[in-house]
Amino acid sequence: MQDLKKMYKDILKDPFPREMTIQLGDQNVRFKKRTWMIEDQEKGLRYGENPDQPAALYEPVEGALELGGISFRTGGYGLVSSIKEENMIQAGKHPGKTNLTDVDNGLNILQYLTEKPAAVILKHNNPCGAAWSDQGVFEAVKNAFYSDRIAAFGGAVVLNRPLDKESAGFLAENYLEVVAAPDFEPGSLEILQARKNLRVLKMPGLGRLEELQGKPFLDIKSLNDGGMIVQFSFASKILQPEDFLPAAASVDGREVMARQPTDREMEDLLFAWAVEAGVTSNSVIFAKDGRTISIGTGQQDRVGCVDMTIQKAYNKYADLLVYEKSRESVYLLKQKARKDRVAGAELQEILIRTMEAKGGLQDSVMVSDGFFPFRDGVDEAIAQGVSAIAQPGGSIRDMEVIEAVNEAVPQVAMVFTGQRSFKH
Repeated sequence: MQDLKKMYKDILKDPFPREMTIQLGDQNVRFKKRTWMIEDQEKGLRYGENPDQPAALYEPVEGALELGGISFRTGGYGLVSSIKEENMIQAGKHPGKTNLTDVDNGLNILQYLTEKPAAVILKHNNPCGAAWSDQGVFEAVKNAFYSDRIAAFGGAVVLNRPLDKESAGFLAENYLEVVAAPDFEPGSLEILQARKNLRVLKMPGLGRLEELQGKPFLDIKSLNDGGMIVQFSFASKILQPEDFLPAAASVDGREVMARQPTDREMEDLLFAWAVEAGVTSNSVIFAKDGRTISIGTGQQDRVGCVDMTIQKAYNKYADLLVYEKSRESVYLLKQKARKDRVAGAELQEILIRTMEAKGGLQDSVMVSDGFFPFRDGVDEAIAQGVSAIAQPGGSIRDMEVIEAVNEAVPQVAMVFTGQRSFKH
């Protein structure tokens, strides 16, 4: 019988050259393939997105790029492509493409959350939980993890502050693929290294992400016919509360304007919009008190995305109630409930408590990466107790959408971002 587990253990020999040069007009950027000496062997990326796809990591080492009067990022930030042996504190099974792109998307989010200790946990290049906190790294790590503890299984944790011993102990209790931080406080590494397959990355640039502000990178999408689309990378325009725009619209001389968010709502909207930069569109995010409640990703219709993200919040809330009681998942309890009357009664109690709490969505905020083409998605969120919403604006039905929040009791706040945040 074929050993299917073997394909995840094999390391592919990549055929990619040591160097690569990209020329745009009369500008050249030279790249060098990144490899590491691990267990006395030179190794590059373990494999690509799947075990049968050879892959290579390249770092820009020479040249500069300027387009439209804007200078692009071309290395020197101490981030993913700059990882050297001394940065790979523990190689574990040594990283493949998905490990590093998860970390990269984590810093894509954290570049907008530099004012406080923040943590993002990612799976499949999407955040499953994110948080920031004035109370320090441990609070951010814990809140990010419990935003979606099931999805965090096998995830990549990315921090913007040095990892402390308490946070290391918490993370080591769970199965993770990667922990990346700008540094590690005394005693924290020894705890993490007890997990032999864990990749532990020290990336000093994670503590200086504000240096990325205002500098895009060249974003390249390869096409099936070998062609490519190039674009400037996304850059959030919402860096401070005052960057949000009032939600206002006028039709046939009639004007409407939404309530402005409170300071608490505004901070949560700012946080959630930062996380949105790393979420596959079409998406919405619910957040509260500096942590994500539920993240909906990659849907085809806006109201369907809202519905799915609400249901996800209910599932995660119920799971935490079960986990706090028995250290089991809600899905295991559902399985037991099919055959056991006591488990069935326990499940019903959990579901009632979840419904009463509206899945933790009461007084949360919602952000959307695209405008609402109809008011239905907003109405769905309002029914769950959302108190404030941020969205790009620009729909022909902006007036109807604003009327939806104005008709809510209590009145719901809304602001526009003035930009879309799609990520495909």
